[in-house]
Amino acid sequence: MRFSTQGSLTRPGRVRGLAAVGVASLALLSLAGCGSGRTGSGGDNGLVIGTTDKIFSLDPAAAYDQGSYVPETQIYQHLLNFAPGETTPKPDAADKCEFTTPIVFTCTLKPGLKFANGDPLTAQSAKFSFDRMLKINDPNGPASLLGNLDKTDAVNDTTVAFTLKAANDQTFPAILATQAGPIVDEKVFPADKVMDDGAIVKAKPFSGPYTISSYDKNKLVQYEANPGYTGILGKPKTSTVSAKYYASSDNLKLDIQNGNIDVAYRSLSPTDMESLAKDSKVAIHEGLGGELRYIVFNLNTMPGNTPDQKLAIRKAVASSVDRDALSSEVYKGSYQPAYSAVPQGMPGATTPFKDIYGAKPNKEQATKFLSDAGVQTPVQINLQYNPDHYGSSSSEEYAAIKNQLESTGLFKINLQSTEWVSYQKERARDGYPVYQMGWFPDYPDPDDYLSPFFGPNNFLQNHFDDPAITAQLAAEVTQPDKDKRIAIIQQIQQDMAAKHISILPLLSGKQVAVAAKGVQGVESTLDPSTKFRYSVLSK
Repeated sequence: MRFSTQGSLTRPGRVRGLAAVGVASLALLSLAGCGSGRTGSGGDNGLVIGTTDKIFSLDPAAAYDQGSYVPETQIYQHLLNFAPGETTPKPDAADKCEFTTPIVFTCTLKPGLKFANGDPLTAQSAKFSFDRMLKINDPNGPASLLGNLDKTDAVNDTTVAFTLKAANDQTFPAILATQAGPIVDEKVFPADKVMDDGAIVKAKPFSGPYTISSYDKNKLVQYEANPGYTGILGKPKTSTVSAKYYASSDNLKLDIQNGNIDVAYRSLSPTDMESLAKDSKVAIHEGLGGELRYIVFNLNTMPGNTPDQKLAIRKAVASSVDRDALSSEVYKGSYQPAYSAVPQGMPGATTPFKDIYGAKPNKEQATKFLSDAGVQTPVQINLQYNPDHYGSSSSEEYAAIKNQLESTGLFKINLQSTEWVSYQKERARDGYPVYQMGWFPDYPDPDDYLSPFFGPNNFLQNHFDDPAITAQLAAEVTQPDKDKRIAIIQQIQQDMAAKHISILPLLSGKQVAVAAKGVQGVESTLDPSTKFRYSVLSK
């Protein structure tokens, strides 16, 4: 789902090529928290949720990251959505959805739906939302998920029909439940440009389980239950939720220990988690994983004078990193080595980077890649990472990567860092030749680790585009035979590792949240949908 992966993520946008691309769902959920204190009212106790993540934008067209998706999950409705613990999307604003032809997916909305400001939520609202997403096509947004969408029609007030470019796209229903699918108010949002957060909050175009009652961006956000919401997420169990944003995981840890917040998620350090595991006042909750941490190569601006030299450098880097050391020494086993873009445990996952380049650094192999391509050493690499979005251990992780590469004598690494809001913008402007990213899948399907990264107009915008890979992606998305589809998915992984390496997978992880004793519902929302739902939490 997004840049996390913390790529946040992620969760940045995904890319869909000729056919629809899937979006896997196992991702680390970011608690979008913002609360300066306990704000309970009415018959339940208010909750305070803390996070070091950041909101990039409340406008669905402009944000494809986990920090933004958490508030979006609370305030916007989808045609289809994932109920807690479910991996199949079900009607939310819709009453039913189905393929009416192989290329037309039709949804009938519930009658009488309204936004919190009183504006009607109709099929026209849905058409506007998807048309707007594609028209704006923001480089930091999720429009790439809709690559297989040809057009959207409002048949009448309660019927919306999606015509697809490629038939038999069985991932499209799940796409409607992702960050590309929030329904926005056509009377509030401009059709051709992104809307400011403050103006959104003031206009109250909300239709999800909660509305925003107070908004101090990336400091404190307060939510109130929306009495008009009747969707699949149900009536909120807690009427008032506050989300508190932290600059430091140290302070996040202290506040969950001291009872100043009820839930802490994204991101506590491995050392913090070890300490909290011994604290009887809190409970650590874990959910299915799927987060991917990886390095992105900008194929235009990375070192190398020719495409062959650039590929040789990527292969040499792949032969020089030590994932086991990153896992054990930096993350104390909380992340596992990743040898493919598709993490282990997902259907069709293989280990091509281990098979081709080895599990341990191989200086002799790396040297040969470079010398055969005529690359002079040491290769100068500007390596960028983010210190606040992917967890406080990112600094240690990338210092270790720098040391691993430089210890070969083949590389000289200029390591730099930038905070998330600027990082998001600059990486999409070719600002970073080689840089850190993370990924939270959107729904449980291996395609979500392939099409978003390697399809045309992919969300990484790192200038990778290969016709053979594009054809393979289109084939796997539309292949109804499970075994044949898995075979194509495995071949894509092999080809990307052997012939291209536009990204270098490093680590994969699970979802973790820390809650005060007595808080209920946390585990039910740590599911493959990557949606952190405030509505299921209570104490």
